Amino acid sequence: MFSKDTNTQSKAEFVILDDLIPKDHLLRKIDATVDFSFINDICEPYYCADNGRPAIEPKILFKMLLIGYLYGIRSERRLVEEVKVNMAYRWFLGYGLTDKIPDVSVIWQNRVRRFNGTDVVQQIFDRIVEEALSLGFISGKVLYTDSTHLKANASKTRFVNKEVKTSVSKYFDDLDEDVNADRAAHGKRPLVDKDDDDDEPKMKNNKSSLTDPDAGFMHRDRKPLGFFYLEHRTVDSAYNIITDVFVTPGNINDTTPYIERLDHQIERFEFDVKAVGLDAGYNTVTICRELAKRKIDAAIGYRRAASKKGKFNKYKFSYIPEWDIYICPERCYLEYATTSRDGTKTYRARRERCKACPRNCECLSSKQNVKVLYRHIWENYKDDARTFSLSPIGKRIYAKRKETIERSFADAKELHGMRYARMRGQPKVQEQCLLTAIAQNIKKMAMKLEGSTSSFLHIHSCFVKILLSFQIMRKPLLSQAL
Repeated sequence: MFSKDTNTQSKAEFVILDDLIPKDHLLRKIDATVDFSFINDICEPYYCADNGRPAIEPKILFKMLLIGYLYGIRSERRLVEEVKVNMAYRWFLGYGLTDKIPDVSVIWQNRVRRFNGTDVVQQIFDRIVEEALSLGFISGKVLYTDSTHLKANASKTRFVNKEVKTSVSKYFDDLDEDVNADRAAHGKRPLVDKDDDDDEPKMKNNKSSLTDPDAGFMHRDRKPLGFFYLEHRTVDSAYNIITDVFVTPGNINDTTPYIERLDHQIERFEFDVKAVGLDAGYNTVTICRELAKRKIDAAIGYRRAASKKGKFNKYKFSYIPEWDIYICPERCYLEYATTSRDGTKTYRARRERCKACPRNCECLSSKQNVKVLYRHIWENYKDDARTFSLSPIGKRIYAKRKETIERSFADAKELHGMRYARMRGQPKVQEQCLLTAIAQNIKKMAMKLEGSTSSFLHIHSCFVKILLSFQIMRKPLLSQAL
């Protein structure tokens, strides 16, 4: 029988909000996993204790932001509207069905006035990592690091050219010392110290955005062209928990902040790092040397040296460290010639040997009369890293990159809206990336804890059933015995 719905949704009903939220809802799992009261303790110094109107509890503001990042709600205006109509969101924030939700301006003004220039979000992120560490979700033994780009909120056509200073490597002093030691070992005079004017950083021409000056113009192979930010992220191998997030302009090399951020994690969380997994972009002599000094094995991807078709590349020549020479495929020696200021050692074959070699057409270019190879004085660290990377354990560590750091970036972009920078300026983009990482961490912790609890309950119920069946089987035997 056909009938029309005459309900006008105007009758009064008595409901309990907690009963309306499904037991398996994600926010219910997160609420049972993480106690967010520590946020109030972190933010308390930025509030006046005895003056002004009562403020919105900071725990509620940050939990509201986390809802947006958990469900990929990019607009904070849209987030407030969603909280108004979503019962689960209200329940998670501690609001009833008729309670007034904070206006979006409360979020903006707190960001601009109260928390501007502070590390509140970083402290919240660190506390979540410490919580994961206490629950056993972080081992701190094997760490994976990589970077991904976020499109800046800036047009790639609105920019000006500016002269900026190039960064000076802090390893130059060590390099100069090792270069002179190597030259002395080969009986050569030490290099004369450069003038003070030469030590000053050189200037280079950079594109600076008129919309977001903090963004960097990125021009990498197989990457989009324009103004971007780079998020440098580290995850732990145990449960893929994010342990560090650091944002730089898009024109900064991946290797620049790596060692500093690794040391920060070791010091902050007392990690006992045994190995790291990195892609080929981190395969530099400096990175390999610094990891070796910290006694950390490195499973790093590598790129073979470029060579023309039909010509020998560098890997066709064998290096003998005891003699400090290279040997070509025809068993001829390339002997040490000199060491330059930038740490490059030159090895040169004898002209008469190259001229008489039957395979010189495969080895020399049309402009060469003698074969010359170059090797950095720290390249032995790179060779050690390559040896570890090709070992069985190194291959297993490197193969896990796609399941850890690559998966973490994919989830952040597809599920949590991290493909684009929501705000302008490096501090605000850092906040966005940190909140995204916090959302990913608490989501993973809640799901893992629920899985471990359900597994425990399943094992417990099976154990109880076995005991009951054992008792039932024993009853007839006991009656016969009596």
